[in-house]
Order: sequence, then C-alpha cells, then structure tokens
Amino acid sequence: MRLAILSDIHGNYQALKAVLADIDNHNVQQIYTLGDNIGYGPEPEQVVQALMTRGARSILGNHELALKSVSYLKRLNFVVQHSLELVKKLMSPETIAFSCALPSFRVEHGIRFVHGCPPESVTMYLQNPSPTRLERTFATYPEQYCFYGHTHAFGRYVTDGSTYWTEKVAPGQVQLNDQWRHINNVGSVGQPRDGKNNKAKYGLFDTENNSLEIRALEYDVEKTVALLAELGFHATNASRLL
Repeated sequence: MRLAILSDIHGNYQALKAVLADIDNHNVQQIYTLGDNIGYGPEPEQVVQALMTRGARSILGNHELALKSVSYLKRLNFVVQHSLELVKKLMSPETIAFSCALPSFRVEHGIRFVHGCPPESVTMYLQNPSPTRLERTFATYPEQYCFYGHTHAFGRYVTDGSTYWTEKVAPGQVQLNDQWRHINNVGSVGQPRDGKNNKAKYGLFDTENNSLEIRALEYDVEKTVALLAELGFHATNASRLL
C-alpha cells in the first residue's frame, strides 16, 4: 500500500493543491496529515474541506489544539494568536468542529502517526535529540515506523535495538531498513523550514517495500503571500514562505 504523508499545511491551499495533484499521479491508496492543517495560512477552510473530500486521515496539531483550548492559545506567541483569531473567522462551524475533534495520534497499518513527539504528544518538539532521548522515546511505543511533524523540518531517527542515531534527510527516495525502527519527519507542505527551499514537501511511503520518498513541489507562493496581506495576517507569515 502506498501512503501519502502530509504535515503542517497551515492553511496554505495553493501548496496543498500542488501536493494533491502530485498524489494523483502516484497510485496513493490513503492520505495522512500529521496536524496543523490550519494556522498561519490564509485559506484554512479550503484546506480542511479538500482533506475531508479526499478522506484524509488527519490528527490533531497544536494549532488545532489552540482552536479548542483558550488556555493553550494564550500560551502561544502573539503572531500565532493573531493568526488563529483570523483563521477562526475564515472557517465554517463544520470545519472548526472537524478540526477540534481530531485524535491526538493514530496507529494504522502498523504505523504510528503523531504531530509533535511519539507516543502521542501534540505540543512537544522532537528536534536534534540526543541518543539518550531517542532511546527513551523509542521505548514509549511498539511500532516499527513512526511519522511526525511540528518542526516543519526534515528528520529521521533510527535504532537497531541497541544503538540510536540521526540520519540526514533530503528530498528523494530512500529504502528504510526493515530490521530497524524509524521515526520520520517528511517536512512541511505549507511552511517548510528545512533550509533547502520553499517548495511544498510531503512523503510517499510504500508499506510493502519500506521505501520512503520525500517530494518537493513548486506552487503559487505569490498568491498565498498576496492573500495573507489582503486578509491582514502578520508579515512574518508571508516572509517565511519566500
């Protein structure tokens, strides 16, 4: 089975459209989104509706959490708070309800899907972990493969059962060793912070041969930037896309 793994779309519908069009060319059986379908971007309604139409299997991100938890929203910085106040006005009651009801993680096809850090954290970051932290993290869940988001950057952490290490990640295809366990971050669709380029990133994972391909796609960045300005989003949201 071929799975499409998307994360951190952040209301960037122009980026999502490019990804969905690409998915249609790759014999994908199921789409998973790893949280933060909404947030910094100007078209949250269009993003969520498109995912619902496609039957995507989504999980809760910290921006969805902030939609339903005022106390958590108040803990975030001004730019995020301002963005989410605008986002609420751009979403229908249906899409807000859908987003708030998402589970904090999923385990399907023997794979764990989580936004922040396994086993099920929506808010914790997993970025540049030490071998000791990796050992503790892997010990919290049993699945061989895990996909996570939240950092907007690539990540791959691996164990052979006794040693724990970090592997370099870039767009392209790799074969994951089926004797090891893997935690993978395929980057962000709507606001990548991987130091490579501003293309929309997502992953294709084949459950039969354990291959993972990270794809990077051009999209209409300028349209998203213009919409952000038109709707009154903070300038930081646009500058991160350029």
